[in-house]
Amino acid sequence: MVFADLFFLYAFLPAFALCYLLASLAEGNRVKNAVLVVFSLIFYAWGEPVYVFLLIFCALLNWLIGLGVGRKGRGKTFWLIVGLVLDLAILGIFKYLGRFPLPIGISFYTFQSISYLIDVYRGESPAQKRFGGLLLYIAMFPQLIAGPIVRYGTIAREIHQRKVTARDFADGSFRFLVGLGKKVILANQLSEVSDLFLAGSLTDLTTAGAWVGLLAFSLQIYFDFSGYSDMAIGIGRCLGFHFRENFEHPYCCNSITDFWRRWHISLGSFFRDYLYIPLGGNRRHQFFNILVVWALTGIWHGASWNFMIWGLYFGLIVALEKYTILRWKVPAWLLHAYSLLLVVLGWGIFYFVDFSRMAEFFPLLFGKAEAFTDFTVRSAILSRFWLWIAAIVCCLPLGRWISRLFGDGKRAFGYDVLMLGKLALSLALLAVCTCLLVGATNNPFIYTRF
Repeated sequence: MVFADLFFLYAFLPAFALCYLLASLAEGNRVKNAVLVVFSLIFYAWGEPVYVFLLIFCALLNWLIGLGVGRKGRGKTFWLIVGLVLDLAILGIFKYLGRFPLPIGISFYTFQSISYLIDVYRGESPAQKRFGGLLLYIAMFPQLIAGPIVRYGTIAREIHQRKVTARDFADGSFRFLVGLGKKVILANQLSEVSDLFLAGSLTDLTTAGAWVGLLAFSLQIYFDFSGYSDMAIGIGRCLGFHFRENFEHPYCCNSITDFWRRWHISLGSFFRDYLYIPLGGNRRHQFFNILVVWALTGIWHGASWNFMIWGLYFGLIVALEKYTILRWKVPAWLLHAYSLLLVVLGWGIFYFVDFSRMAEFFPLLFGKAEAFTDFTVRSAILSRFWLWIAAIVCCLPLGRWISRLFGDGKRAFGYDVLMLGKLALSLALLAVCTCLLVGATNNPFIYTRF
């Protein structure tokens, strides 16, 4: 099951909301948590009925090991090692051996399990005494399939102690619908353009077609993934959970280093805190540490060689930047252009799992095609001109600008106008997305396969 689906929007979500609202009549959060766990397991089992047992097993395993890690004494290190080995072994068996179908979301909930064990080991969070509490953290349906990777310490207190205000619900609902719009209105339409040029035979692809297809994919993957994160954060907010941001307008970056501070923030902070800093961080072997982190970042995305190359590509650039442009005085526009060019080229490496197709594509991208452009390219640009403009505009921090325009909602008049505007936009987004989803055939989230 995915968020951008009519069944989820008009059947699953209302049913969950009704049961959760009834559970709210009980004192405390235990009944609400039970409802959330049950619906999360239904949500996951809807498309993966067998692997829901793997999810429950992983939660049980980490709960038992977490109790050992949470004890005082020398044994906690032993239990941490056991937990990390088992979690990584499960991930490796299902994701990299290629003998089993890939369970949806396994990379995300495995990393969350690792986050839990390490946070308990470091004393940053107490061990979860109730199995249901840890199962809720790992299986919570808003972020289960494609993140963001929610660190245990972020929501440990909110699992058993949380309250939802009217402002939380309003902001969460709006955030969800914005994410839905990113996915359905922008990402799905952009996927049609990228598939037109990149998915089929590359024999007749022109140079302009290669660039148009690659630019479309670069925008598609942003709106697809950030849209999912917005929906996850929005639903979490409606339930009283405060997930951290996962995207911060990455295409407004002024370096590759800055881009990766803004893109998939939860994955970057995970590798930084649990791998990069323990390896020595900036203090020793910095160049080596960066390459290790980025090689593993590539491997995290999949077992194909293109992901390893993609990770090392960005790792090498990030490492070199620390000794070059980050120390130089370079015009901002030039830094921005340089960053976008390298990011888009990186998405070309990311897209082509088939190495032979990648080797065929890049020469076409740099002028080795038989023709520079054709009617298909002109049609893809002109007939979808609104899509290109909307996508570029929506890469900008519009919400921040509008909020500042109305005084960040601090003035009474400004707040009323802002709320009315959000309500109107929410209704418009829901209506347009519903119309587009009727009969939609191309709707999966890109990151569900990671």
